[in-house]
Amino acid sequence: MTYTGQVSPGGPPDVRELAELTIVKVSVGPMDNNAYLLRSAGEQLLIDAANEPDRLLSLLGAGGLSTVVTTHRHGDHWQGLVDVAGITGAESLAHEADAPEIPVVTQTLTDGDRVRVGDAELEVIHLVGHTPGSVALLYRDPGGHPHLFTGDSLFPGGPGRTTNPQDFDSLMTDLENKIFGRLPDDTWFYPGHGNDSTLGKERPSIPEWRARGW
Repeated sequence: MTYTGQVSPGGPPDVRELAELTIVKVSVGPMDNNAYLLRSAGEQLLIDAANEPDRLLSLLGAGGLSTVVTTHRHGDHWQGLVDVAGITGAESLAHEADAPEIPVVTQTLTDGDRVRVGDAELEVIHLVGHTPGSVALLYRDPGGHPHLFTGDSLFPGGPGRTTNPQDFDSLMTDLENKIFGRLPDDTWFYPGHGNDSTLGKERPSIPEWRARGW
């Protein structure tokens, strides 16, 4: 079946098969949070153990879980983390600026770090504004286009929520320099809530985002 990235709370996951990485997207919890299970060469990594830990654990099968990466400190993105990490023994990673407010962190991340799952490597991109320690995770598919997991920092239609002009400017500057300034239009991105998009589809709206201030 063709991957669409459209999932709903309680609904089935959507699965995307790449040459060296499988992406399983599922919506969990009352805030319609996206969680992403990545599989490569017999290893599995989860991005945001957001909620419904039993449901997330059921996706693992017999493969176990090596790592959980939490994209940022907001509680709706880690409600299932204690159970998932505790049951699987997975390493729990988060950026050092947000780690003190996340209940289980075994290793902290900084901008430019690399996180591996099987044969795949994810680059950590620090985006300051939605929270001080928000991260995106970049996978460069050797046989295709880049794939970017953005947490709540970038959505179809604009940047994530900020609470003051300084944070908004910081997030927009990081998005322009670290994301849109570095990556091609065919980069597919996967946000923390809702549907996916591509940088090319969103790029023309950057001046509008700047002008509206949110």
